[in-house]
Amino acid sequence: MEKKLFNIKNFVTIITGSGRGIGLEIAEGFYNHGAKVIRIDLNLKKNKFYKFIDYKIDLTNQKLIDQCLDKIKRRFGRIDVLINNAGITCRNVNFYDEKVLKKTLSVNLVAAHNLSYKVCKIMSKRKKGSIINITGLSAERGFAGNPSYQISKAGLKQLTKVLACDWGHKNIRINNVCPGYIKTSMTIKSYKNPKIKKIRDKRMILKRWGKPKDLVGPCIFLSSESSSYITGSDIFVDGGWLAKGM
Repeated sequence: MEKKLFNIKNFVTIITGSGRGIGLEIAEGFYNHGAKVIRIDLNLKKNKFYKFIDYKIDLTNQKLIDQCLDKIKRRFGRIDVLINNAGITCRNVNFYDEKVLKKTLSVNLVAAHNLSYKVCKIMSKRKKGSIINITGLSAERGFAGNPSYQISKAGLKQLTKVLACDWGHKNIRINNVCPGYIKTSMTIKSYKNPKIKKIRDKRMILKRWGKPKDLVGPCIFLSSESSSYITGSDIFVDGGWLAKGM
């Protein structure tokens, strides 16, 4: 009998930046579909409805990350899925300040690079695994302001391609999920700005902003055997924003 499509039951899944917003929604979605969900974030709140395994640590602290991975290996003996969702953007600053660049890259790109490499080595023992990087429209198009954020997301997109090439022989698949304008605490300011919102709304084929739950299905698909022949790819969850012409 053919295996159930989109099955992620008991999949040991690490999700970074999962204390709120998109990351939290993905964590809850995976938990509801039977996955063993491990959250890594500096801002985590307990929820009586979800028995997550939480590590409240800084992703840029490599020593703590190594200790975290060791604990996961001892407990489960494997890692099935890694979702690099963590991302920051610095507000009300000089966007071209080198400190802003370093801080943004350290979380959005360097931490994902280091964690992915270590997780790939763990996954390679079983010759199986899926890594999903959450990028964004900034990885696809140029926008005025905040170059550090856009550089980090563009770099994350390219990191996916490189990892896919380097680890494909171990049957480890690495893909991007690219969200469009999703209504979260990070985007609420622009969502409530009538001028900015009108400009963005005009490009949306589906005529609505996305919700964090819109990312759950694509991530489950890329984690399951249903996507076993997909790697190095980009899945856009943007309401048609990129596809629309004039």
